[in-house]
Amino acid sequence: MNIGEIARRAGVSRSTVSYALSGKRPVADATRRKIQEVIDELGYRPNASARALANGRTSTIGLVFPPAGSHYTGMQLDFIGSVVEAAAAHDYDVLLSPSGVDSDRSFQRLLGERRVDGAILMEIRLADDRVDHLAELDFPSVAIGRTARPERGWWVGLDHTALVTACVHHLADLGHRRVAFVNRPGQLLRAGYESAHRGLDGFTKAAAERGLTVRTYCCGDDAASGQACLERILWDDPATTGLVTLNEAALGGLYRGLAQAGRHVPRDFSVTGVVAGRWAETVTPQLTAADVPAEEMGRLAVDLLVERLDDPDASARNHLLAPPISLRASTGAVFAPHESQAPAV
Repeated sequence: MNIGEIARRAGVSRSTVSYALSGKRPVADATRRKIQEVIDELGYRPNASARALANGRTSTIGLVFPPAGSHYTGMQLDFIGSVVEAAAAHDYDVLLSPSGVDSDRSFQRLLGERRVDGAILMEIRLADDRVDHLAELDFPSVAIGRTARPERGWWVGLDHTALVTACVHHLADLGHRRVAFVNRPGQLLRAGYESAHRGLDGFTKAAAERGLTVRTYCCGDDAASGQACLERILWDDPATTGLVTLNEAALGGLYRGLAQAGRHVPRDFSVTGVVAGRWAETVTPQLTAADVPAEEMGRLAVDLLVERLDDPDASARNHLLAPPISLRASTGAVFAPHESQAPAV
């Protein structure tokens, strides 16, 4: 069934049917009702590609989201779900592109074939060629994350520097003097991932301000890497009594490593970090953390993109979020020093 058949049965021209469907030109109410009756009778649904050609809109947004490793982490899946849900509320579909750089074929198809009306970019780097490329093309886009120069961009960000700083001060206030930082994988830090860099910067400066003895570690996005990282932390400095992490995917392994080392949380060792709330609540004891508001960030990003699509001349806007630390059960005052403990074998 096509527009030609609808026009024939309604006794009008093909262009009149097209205008009635797209709303580009006014159509008499009586004519519109006649066309709608035929459409209802035939169960016609306009082809999405044809509709896009007719009105210049696909009603689809692209989510450019490369997995950090061989798979998406739980937090990454939370973000994907939040964007899809928020887009549906605006009657938009979402097309996922696992693109890391603007030279990726997936990214180029997204732009060159105009498959989407706009794009949301994830896993932002301090120097991100995707952000720069879309800005040069004036292609509507919003980043979840900030580049090194975010002043004039459209983005929603999490203040990793402030959040990690707050975690360090929390541990220091509890009397912890020897603290470790568990970051994202080393390849992400080397690639310039902004969350890894800004989190490390916040940790380093806050630790120096409080006079703490610290070590920093990169850790793979999985439980086995978390356990191996924790073993290394205690080997390097058995007197460590607390850690801050950005790596929610490694969290279960960090806890397992502490249990195997005979460290009770929080009596012997405190754990805190920047983690989505639902993941912080899956470990025992539940994690004291700055909860990543994935649902809110996805919604805000979609809202900004829809605003930009509806008003191409709108001035750039952004949101920088810094949620408070949710006090749960994984942190406590230093119970006793561990200088005399032997390294784990």
